[in-house]
Amino acid sequence: VLLKDFREIENLQVSKKGINDFVTSADLNSEETIIKELKKAHPTIEIICEENNPNFKKENQEKKLIVDPLDGTLNFLHGLPHFSISIALMYKEEIVSGIIYDPIKDELFWAEKGIGAFLNNSRLRVSGRNELKQSLVSTGIPWGGMENTHKNFIKILQNAMQNCSGVRRYGSAALDLAYTAAGRYEAFWEFGLKIWDIAAGSLLVKEAGGFVEDIYNKDNFLYTGNILACNSNLINEFKDKIISK
Repeated sequence: VLLKDFREIENLQVSKKGINDFVTSADLNSEETIIKELKKAHPTIEIICEENNPNFKKENQEKKLIVDPLDGTLNFLHGLPHFSISIALMYKEEIVSGIIYDPIKDELFWAEKGIGAFLNNSRLRVSGRNELKQSLVSTGIPWGGMENTHKNFIKILQNAMQNCSGVRRYGSAALDLAYTAAGRYEAFWEFGLKIWDIAAGSLLVKEAGGFVEDIYNKDNFLYTGNILACNSNLINEFKDKIISK
């Protein structure tokens, strides 16, 4: 569905839903298809979707499927071939399985608690690099409407630029986390994300042997949206030289 819409991007109906935050017919087409298939397979499990649950908070249901039908909408709108679908299963407030699918590259990242993380049929492990100066890190840049995070972000970005080999910003938090799990990045951080952006990706990093927490080690990152994911070798140096410096 997304590939078909991506090929016809100039004809998509686009409506604005917030500052630099758009919903397209592609989001809705993808979401409709995913919900239909999930309900067919799991009719009793609650489905939480970005477009249908913009104010999602903790609920009483024991099981929840958390869906982002198009992560990287702005990339999609501009014809940039870097976007993904993210689906996670939450059980008793814990993410226990998840997938992130990149339809352009046909890469399916998937993980289950206690089973491991995989890319298609190959097992994933986070990078083994143990020095920040050799590390490639990823982030997402806060936009207008997130002014309260700008100052902290600029400080951390400056520290990362001074201490890492490079910083990337590709526009899909789900894929950033998947790439961290795959060892393509050593670390990823971002402020103000939603649970559907990071649910599946956080499990991927953990099951690939990495470390995930709230960037300031406060409340549950799934609900604060302020996330730090890193290979375990670098977490102390990353916190010392980049977060707290």
